[in-house]
Amino acid sequence: MTVKLLIKNTNRNSVVATNADMADTSQKRRTGLLKHTHLAAGEGLWIVPCEAVHTFGMKFPIDVLYLSKQKKVLKIRDNMKKSRMSVCFRAHSVLELPAGHAALTGTLVGDQLEFTKHTVES
Repeated sequence: MTVKLLIKNTNRNSVVATNADMADTSQKRRTGLLKHTHLAAGEGLWIVPCEAVHTFGMKFPIDVLYLSKQKKVLKIRDNMKKSRMSVCFRAHSVLELPAGHAALTGTLVGDQLEFTKHTVES
């Protein structure tokens, strides 16, 4: 059994991710999405704590949502291509999603996200 995250946008009444992973250790934060070739719809990576990300070595673009401790969206960097850096010093964590997914779900700066853990078969 693997623990995943269901992430909802309570302002838009939309689902942002159904099976997001959590990078909550130093090793997981360092690796991030570097070993992935893509993110499927519903997937994502929540990096906590985190206030800056890079896409050096990435194989695909991503949307980056910077979140407060209360999981409020502080900043969105959409369609972040490889070999880029992005930072938000006010952020407590970052949610990485497939490119274009923030717009697809209508997620905007100021929106409140809600995280729920669930298990899936490995």
